[in-house]
Amino acid sequence: MSRTSLRGLLATLAITLSFSAQAVEIVFQPVTPNVYAYVGDTEGRTYENEALNANIGLVVTPTGALLIDSGASFQGARQIAEAVRKVTPQPIKWVINTGGQDHRWMGNGYFKARGAEIMAHVNAEADMKARGPEHLKANAPVLKDKLDGTEIVLPTRWLKDADTKLDLGGVAVQVVHRQGGHTPGDSMVWLPQSDVVFTGDVVYVDRILGLHPVSKTKTWVESFKALEAINPKIVVPGHGRVTTLAQAQKDTGDLLKALRAHMGKAVEDGVDLSTAVKSFDAAPYKHLKHVDVWLPQLANRTYLEMEQE
Repeated sequence: MSRTSLRGLLATLAITLSFSAQAVEIVFQPVTPNVYAYVGDTEGRTYENEALNANIGLVVTPTGALLIDSGASFQGARQIAEAVRKVTPQPIKWVINTGGQDHRWMGNGYFKARGAEIMAHVNAEADMKARGPEHLKANAPVLKDKLDGTEIVLPTRWLKDADTKLDLGGVAVQVVHRQGGHTPGDSMVWLPQSDVVFTGDVVYVDRILGLHPVSKTKTWVESFKALEAINPKIVVPGHGRVTTLAQAQKDTGDLLKALRAHMGKAVEDGVDLSTAVKSFDAAPYKHLKHVDVWLPQLANRTYLEMEQE
C-alpha cells in the first residue's frame, strides 16, 4: 500500500468510524482485507455507549474469527457478536484480552459460553482478579440493567512469553507483552501479514492517556518501544481513531517520555510535587481531548511513581 493510499484509508476511517455518544451502534469497519476495527467513544462510560468507550478488533480467517477484546459486559458482548456476524459467518474461535481494564475483558462470559478460547498474558491475572469486582461495582450505576448477566470470567489460556506466536487459519498472530503499562497485563496483537497492530491501551490518540494506581509509566515506555520496533504501517490504538505510528508517538510515546523526563529531574533536584506538576510543558498536548482535566493528574502520578523508583 502506498503512503498516499494509506492516507486515504485513514481519512476514510476517520469519517466512517466517527461515533455518537447518544446511542451505541457497533459496526466493524475494514482496516485491511479481513481485518476490522470498531472505534469506540472517546468520552467516559455511559448507559448509552454500553461502557464500550474503547476500540475492539476483529480478524477473519478461513477457520474462524479472532476477536480482540470482549467489551465491558455480557450484553455488550452480545452486541459485539452480532456485529461480527454482519461481517462473517465464521465463529469466534479466539478472544484475546489486551489488558485488565473492564472493556477489555468483562464480556468474556458471553464468548466462553459459546466455546471461544480466551487468552491474555499471565501478568493480567492478578489485576483481573483484584479489580474485577471493582469494575462490576463501578459500572452498576452506569449500565444499570445493561449489566445483567455480567460475571467475572477469566481467560482460559494464560500466555507467558514476551512474544507469543500463534496461527489461526494460516494467519500469523503475535501477542507482544513488555510488563504492561496502563495495566500490568497490557499486550499488543501484531498481524505481520497485514502490517497492522492492535495496541490495546499501550496507545491512546486524540484523547489524553489515562493513569491508574495499577499503571506504571516505566513499563509503559518499554511497551511503546516494542511498538516502535514492530514499526507497523497501521496502528489501531486502544482509544481514538485508526492511525499511524507517527501519530501514536505524538499522542502517547512522546507524552510518556516527557512526563518521565520532567518528573524524574524534579525528583532528583528535590523540586516539590506541586511545582513539578505546574511547570510541566503541556503545550504539545493541548490537542488531546480532556487534557486540562487529566494531564495534571498524570503528572502527579508520574512524580509519585518516580519517587519510588
